[in-house]
Amino acid sequence: MAEPVIPESFLDGYAQILAEVAVTGRRLTREELDTRRALGRQAAEAGHQLRALVRMHLTATRTTWPAAVPGVTAAATAAATESVLAAVEQTVDAFAEGFERAQRLTVRREEAARREFIDDLLYGRSDLGRLAERATRFGLRLSRAHAVAVAAGPEAYTETDTVPRQVESALLGRFSGRKILLTTKDGRLICIAPGSQPDVLRYFAKQAHAATDGGRVAVGRAHRGPGGVVQSYDEALDALDLADRMGMEDPVLYAADLLVYPVLTRDRQAMADLVRSELGPLQQARGGAEPLLKTLSVYFDAGCVAAETARRLALSVRALTYRLERIHQLTGSDPSDPVHRYTLQTAVIGARLLDWPAKEV
Repeated sequence: MAEPVIPESFLDGYAQILAEVAVTGRRLTREELDTRRALGRQAAEAGHQLRALVRMHLTATRTTWPAAVPGVTAAATAAATESVLAAVEQTVDAFAEGFERAQRLTVRREEAARREFIDDLLYGRSDLGRLAERATRFGLRLSRAHAVAVAAGPEAYTETDTVPRQVESALLGRFSGRKILLTTKDGRLICIAPGSQPDVLRYFAKQAHAATDGGRVAVGRAHRGPGGVVQSYDEALDALDLADRMGMEDPVLYAADLLVYPVLTRDRQAMADLVRSELGPLQQARGGAEPLLKTLSVYFDAGCVAAETARRLALSVRALTYRLERIHQLTGSDPSDPVHRYTLQTAVIGARLLDWPAKEV
């Protein structure tokens, strides 16, 4: 593919400078340096590559290099050559300085626009039609389904930190041609990817978990439209919050696997009534309800296998049996009875979701 033609205007005055320097040996004036910086800025704003621009200057240098003059001593020729080379160095340096300043300003403007877009996207602000138009600038087609993954580590992260850069480098190295948006938000790492490419979010989860030294990642379901991104993002945040309240240890959580919990808490008052009536009597136990509530939680997580539950709680099977009998005595429900088990387990889940007994329900 041919490189775009670079206008000769970026060399305006260059040949004249070289010619004068070869004769006088002077250095570039402040005005000349400012002009070179301005031309570099214009070249950057026009989208040209710095390497091609430097090559253009070197080509012009070779073309306009002062010819040998009869009768001029070797010493004078060497001095002229030194002056011209110094002028070339000054010119290219000033031109590159202006070019890089313009690029930095462009990057900052792009980053500000990107940050504003992400804020509007994840908070559901701005006109949805306009939001969809802006999304194409960042490689997203919001008419299609997208899913969001959120990674939370032991620290709050910003985009300039090592961890986000490490994760971004890994993702771009593997999925360089994919339409992926990586960012940070409220100290967490965020990855937005097409819903048709779940491998991207799985890989993000793996890299983020490793980079955050064992942090947790939640993945929302794929939804269509600008509002779909917000919905997936909220699902991922809810999954992280749920994992904290439920004491889940899974490093990667999928909102699709946790749908039962929103269902259980949809009628909060009904769940609170169940917790109070089914588990309230545990507060009469020595030490309060928490030790017995934890016993029930681990017992259900262990598949109601007494030996495994005892091992996880660092108890003897006999001590565990005593606790289960005590729960039966206080609540009237037998954890080992399949008829009672479902009600008790639902109440235990509700207690964790409602943060009972730490909070009154």
